[in-house]
Amino acid sequence: MDEKSVQRRKAFMMKESENNQLVKGALLLTLAGLISKLLSAGYRIPLQNLTGDMGFYVYQQVYPFLGIALMLALYGFPAAISKMTAEMGDQGKGLSLRNFYIPVFLLLVIICGSVCLFLFFNADNLAVWVGDPDLTLTYKLVAFIFLLIPFSALMRGMFQGRQLMQPTAYSQIGEQLTRVTLIIAAAVWIYLNQANIYTIGQAAAAAAFAGAVSAIVILLFFFRRYQPAAEGRFIIPWQYYVRTLFILGIAAALNHMVLIIIQFADTFTLIPSLQAYGLDKDEAMKAKGVFDRGQPLVQFGTVLGSSFALALIPVISAEKLKQRPAALTRSIRSAILISFYLAAGATVGLISIFPETNRLLFLDEDGTGPLRILAVSVFLSSIGITAASILQGLGYMKRTAVFIGATFFLKWIANQMLVPFWGIGGSAVATVLSLAVFTCLTVMQLRQKLPVLHLGKHMNWSAFVLSAAGMVSFLAAADYVTGTITSRTGLLVYVMCTAIMGAIIYLILLLRLKAFKEEELFMLPFAGVLIRIHKARDH
Repeated sequence: MDEKSVQRRKAFMMKESENNQLVKGALLLTLAGLISKLLSAGYRIPLQNLTGDMGFYVYQQVYPFLGIALMLALYGFPAAISKMTAEMGDQGKGLSLRNFYIPVFLLLVIICGSVCLFLFFNADNLAVWVGDPDLTLTYKLVAFIFLLIPFSALMRGMFQGRQLMQPTAYSQIGEQLTRVTLIIAAAVWIYLNQANIYTIGQAAAAAAFAGAVSAIVILLFFFRRYQPAAEGRFIIPWQYYVRTLFILGIAAALNHMVLIIIQFADTFTLIPSLQAYGLDKDEAMKAKGVFDRGQPLVQFGTVLGSSFALALIPVISAEKLKQRPAALTRSIRSAILISFYLAAGATVGLISIFPETNRLLFLDEDGTGPLRILAVSVFLSSIGITAASILQGLGYMKRTAVFIGATFFLKWIANQMLVPFWGIGGSAVATVLSLAVFTCLTVMQLRQKLPVLHLGKHMNWSAFVLSAAGMVSFLAAADYVTGTITSRTGLLVYVMCTAIMGAIIYLILLLRLKAFKEEELFMLPFAGVLIRIHKARDH
């Protein structure tokens, strides 16, 4: 083998190693995101049990602000900084503290400091706008969270630009664990001392601040091992820094905020609209607390419906689509079809057992009707988020951010039109309508960019309908046989057994009726078992 061939082989192996490291790192980030989302969905159930619907209402009036800050620190600004790091590295510019990190940090301080000052000095106006002046102090405390964003975002962006994903993943999980632990501790204290319900909102802000500090401590631990270069002199491109931080930073954050911006619209519109519906202030607050019961269930269902597909995202890029168009198109199609089957099954199952689930998790059946409508969001958000994530991988991040912005405004307007007539049922319909538009926009855009996708042609509709019917029949029979269950322990056994058995029946029917192709099953956990069931019908 001649010297040129050896060099080419070494270059190829180095590139493959780099690609593998990037994919592994992206998968680690995906896993960390899934763990954090499950924690975020799970802790709200004991929070509601301990503080009641009124306490849950207070928390949900604060959560969207905290969620936006978290997304900016975790996804938005780090993505922008990572992109600048990679692009300037490709240009051969050494990124020093003086020419890159300090200027970018100062810009982040200006941006986040401005948001902090705006929130702090307008907290009373915001509280009046959302319909509850008692939230003023809580919103003032929330403002301080934004002061910590520059520290964590800069370090995360620096690490990701060097393809080091572990610091971001570990800091994300550490931040979420700290936040969840402190919020539940505060809820227990409020329950035991019968404290003012608004304390939970203030505790949520304090817990988010403590979580952000813990993330910074974890990042600093890694920062000591991977310090930035001391060299590198060039004219500071301030306009490039500002443009990238604003446009890409906000777009990247928005792409992770579909469910948060829906709740953000509810924060500002639901209480005034419920009062227009005829409820007094306390009744409107309790009604919103009941409606917000659906949020952790929607989030949990969306994680289930989109998680397997999202694991595919790290291998999707515009470059790879050009290199291997047929193989990547098949992978994208499989991801969407798997997301469809899982999300549709989760939605149908949740609607079927919602009365028992509501009593098990939240102690009564209040709001079951509207929350069943809201459960359709599980299906829509799973498909929409999967399609949007694929578009982002192909380089259409700004376009999907525009779709999410349109979803926010549609939800806002629909709430003001529907809630005064239908109460929280109107808000459920508004959520479903806005997410339906978001899903249609993303799927249509994906079909336009990948005209050979042919999703409808590859969907086994008869297998899906028969499988869903089999699951619903089992759940209806179980409900008829058991009757009304009064004890919470009995409800726990019933819901767990019916949910697991219903899911097994649905999955086995899908496999036996050939809803999946064999290569699609390799993407799922326990692929060997699933393939044996899939082939059983052939013998």
